[in-house]
Amino acid sequence: MTASSRRVRVALGVVVAGVLGLSACSTGTTLPPTPSSSVTAAPVEHLDEVTVHRFDYPTPDDGDSEQNWAELYLPAGEQRVDTIPLVVLIHGGAWQSALGADVFEPLARDLADRGMAVYNIEYRRVGSGGGWPTTFRDVASALDHVVVVDRQFPQIDTDDELVVGHSAGAQLAVWGGTRHKLDDDEVGARPLFRPTRVVSLAGPLDMTYAATHGDDRIVTALGGTPAQVPQRYTMVDPIQNIDPDTPVVAVHGTADRMVAPANSQRYVAAVVRDGGDAEAVLIRGGNHGSVVTSTAPEYPRILDIISGASAADVQDVA
Repeated sequence: MTASSRRVRVALGVVVAGVLGLSACSTGTTLPPTPSSSVTAAPVEHLDEVTVHRFDYPTPDDGDSEQNWAELYLPAGEQRVDTIPLVVLIHGGAWQSALGADVFEPLARDLADRGMAVYNIEYRRVGSGGGWPTTFRDVASALDHVVVVDRQFPQIDTDDELVVGHSAGAQLAVWGGTRHKLDDDEVGARPLFRPTRVVSLAGPLDMTYAATHGDDRIVTALGGTPAQVPQRYTMVDPIQNIDPDTPVVAVHGTADRMVAPANSQRYVAAVVRDGGDAEAVLIRGGNHGSVVTSTAPEYPRILDIISGASAADVQDVA
């Protein structure tokens, strides 16, 4: 790990605000609404294996129970309050419905095996009721639902947490770390949950650059080009919403032909110019999908990068 990576690991920010009482489902059982002042789940001292719990998260509209959900992976071992670092995963797929959260199941289990709680979210995409602004509102809602999950599973630590995204999910993850900078009338504003660090895997972090260099998937997701709908790009383009206090590691394969590595490099350069903490990690020979493929040779390094940016590792070196 480079010195710059270590700085990302050590940098801390703590902002978690707000509470909402909503229904959740865990291992197939529907639970009653959670009062804002209580925890519904009885404390569990130890787990013998990784367990998975599914939640339906609410949205500003009626939502879609088949897509507006997230799964929490709890690691085996002791389950003491506020001791298990949280990692949120946001899958990619060009904001389109062809890929879903199940593609991140191997990654979620591998991270849980490393002692992390993993919150893997699903959301509506283009072709399944998503697009502008629904996809972005869904992801914001799923992130904000973490405060409810924390009440039911108090062993997870939500004071200092990491969000990881791949491809379109990386754009959503980095944007999710800067929603507190949005104006009140912008999509995703006034977050209840704020990530303190982000790892981007092959992310289009300069959406205007990508859209004007042949990425029509962004144009479809936002419903127009930067010239046609500039306000939408202003709201969700990571490079236009930099928070110097949110460390970012931008990982990119040098052989990526779907999202050019220049996206990560341009974003990191902009963050550094703003006095922030960011690093571009180029994976020699890696392509767009290999950085999240468990059988790829670079996959162990990706696990190490995520682990190195987690709250657990930050605490170890602090």
